[in-house]
Amino acid sequence: MTAAGIGKVYLVGAGPGDPELMTLKGKRCLEAADAILFDELANHELLELADAGAELIYVGKQPGKHCADQREIEALLIEQARRGKTVVRLKGGDPFVFGRGGEEALALSAAGIPFEVVPGISAALAVPAYAGIPVTHRGCAASFAVVTGHNVSDSAVNWSGLVHTIDTLVILMGLSNLAAIMIRLQESGCEAERPVALIQSGTGPRQTIVTGTVGTIAGLALAVNLKSPVTIVVGVVVRLAEQLDWFHTTSNPTVGDPNLASGLPHVVSCLSRAWL
Repeated sequence: MTAAGIGKVYLVGAGPGDPELMTLKGKRCLEAADAILFDELANHELLELADAGAELIYVGKQPGKHCADQREIEALLIEQARRGKTVVRLKGGDPFVFGRGGEEALALSAAGIPFEVVPGISAALAVPAYAGIPVTHRGCAASFAVVTGHNVSDSAVNWSGLVHTIDTLVILMGLSNLAAIMIRLQESGCEAERPVALIQSGTGPRQTIVTGTVGTIAGLALAVNLKSPVTIVVGVVVRLAEQLDWFHTTSNPTVGDPNLASGLPHVVSCLSRAWL
């Protein structure tokens, strides 16, 4: 607690899935927290680090189903801190890589709430690595870019520029738009034969890899019924996975992870209006 009696919020990156990829600083924050707001993609095993008296509040977001609106989450962080609590906002991957951590930090700053960002290992880097795919590699990939696949028509993503200037393209949150993304890449000048990898549940024991090309991958994904979270990697470095796939993977894709809020002790399942 600060001198003014206001608590502090820690925006903590939980990493890509494997709980052992959590940073030591993130671990210390979880152990000291009075309240933890956690995402869908944050591995629930990390919550075992929390003190028995800590309040665990699930505020996850799934495609087409949000447990809590972003503005509600921000209001809850502010309210908890004003009660003098040490608050952890546990987010999958890194808070500032498509995690809306910047929005939460701005809201906290505007409200005068002390906060700290604890970076996490982004799925954009770790998941390809666990699939044996280096996003850069001497002789074939000197650059990479990370983009969202959430909205293919979004003009903020310069697909043509990416195709012609970036060697390796990592696309997050793009499974539902996979076919449209592959079409957009080809319309932007990408050859249909460029290699593509889809990595489901990366860094976890149920990791699954499907490889193909820009022209074939959408059909392959449908055939094996992949489920989110899936990281998409486009580029010639995908071919290296045949030699560098060091991590155990499964050939039988699962139907998705269970609701992280179920079966956990002292969890508020979805946002409680009483906190606002």
